Amino acid sequence: MASLFFDDSMLRRVHREQVVALSGPRALLLQATHPVAFAGFFAHTGALDEPYERLARTAQVLDTIGFGEADAAERATRIVRAMHHRVSGELAEPIGRFPAGTPYRADDPVLLLWILATLVDSALVVYQRYVRSLSHAERDAYWQDYRVIGRLFGLADDEMPATIDDFDAYWSGMMRSDDLYVGPEARALAVQIVLHPPVPLLARPLLELANQITTGLLPGRVRRMYGLRWDPLRALALRGGAEYAKRVLVPLLPERVRLVPSARAA
Repeated sequence: MASLFFDDSMLRRVHREQVVALSGPRALLLQATHPVAFAGFFAHTGALDEPYERLARTAQVLDTIGFGEADAAERATRIVRAMHHRVSGELAEPIGRFPAGTPYRADDPVLLLWILATLVDSALVVYQRYVRSLSHAERDAYWQDYRVIGRLFGLADDEMPATIDDFDAYWSGMMRSDDLYVGPEARALAVQIVLHPPVPLLARPLLELANQITTGLLPGRVRRMYGLRWDPLRALALRGGAEYAKRVLVPLLPERVRLVPSARAA
């Protein structure tokens, strides 16, 4: 059975890299900055209590889409679409510019696009920071692959930016928009994700490194919304570590370490 993507597709080239998993917590924090999306995709569904479980489920579905067979991808996304269709409600209290009573639906194209965009931007940021830079054409090819994913989740072509330039314009607009606002629950989620994820004590040093990466790769405005501390020294250390990974560490890693298992199997 054929897959939706091939080994030379930009989607596979980006997501075969283990290091791109570092984009997950960043994407979650970005998603939660939209109060209506936060209500629909976190608070309503119980993901507020299990953010890493939600992240793992999302990663599994995306892995199936990227590296599995087309019929498996359709089955997986059909389940997700059905779940989204059942999620609706209203904001219980005003948050940011959104008044109490603002309706939300998890299958709202505006909210779905925001969720999709956070995954795209985060993966591109991490890949280019830790693996290699991408040309404009490669970034556009990656976005065209992601438009296929958007269709699987129920978005129509005219509900998504047509090109990477259009995506960049959408993203820049959202970063300036007053749609984004971090309320108390979203801030508590940030603390849970960045400071207290479920890891063994022996893994705490690696956790601290991942925390610094997640915090440092957030857009400055978003970082300030969450009240996360950052300074020039940390920024310098982050850039130095990323350059070392890109130039030395990642190129020398054997495939069994560098690539995700599904990519090696595909």
